[in-house]
Amino acid sequence: MENMLGLLKVRVVKATNLAIRDLKSSDPYVVLTLGNQQVLDKDTLSKDDKMGDAEIDLQPLVTSVNMRNNPQSVNSDTELRRLVASKDNCLGKDSCIRHVSGQTIQDLCLRLQNVESGELEVEIRWIDLPQAT
Repeated sequence: MENMLGLLKVRVVKATNLAIRDLKSSDPYVVLTLGNQQVLDKDTLSKDDKMGDAEIDLQPLVTSVNMRNNPQSVNSDTELRRLVASKDNCLGKDSCIRHVSGQTIQDLCLRLQNVESGELEVEIRWIDLPQAT
């Protein structure tokens, strides 16, 4: 874990209005890709159907983490940045990056792309590594 600044903890809060791919429902899964790393939760019992995709720009979160590391710039429980939903991104509504109890958290509502419908609510939490502080 040399040269690692921290870890990202990604929590899928909920998915709504997903496209139906089976007879009456779907069996969705999530694949997270960062550079050449990939983490997936995949159905091993049947063929998986494409449920859409969404891209997240992590640069605003990383910038906010660096700003948070300057003790004069941020108080606890503070909104660090707000990202505005637009047709140029996958945000379904504005996204807020907050500093809460020593952690940097971003809440996202993502519109799924390349599919007829679907939204995914995600929480991304930055975790400092002991050697990075």
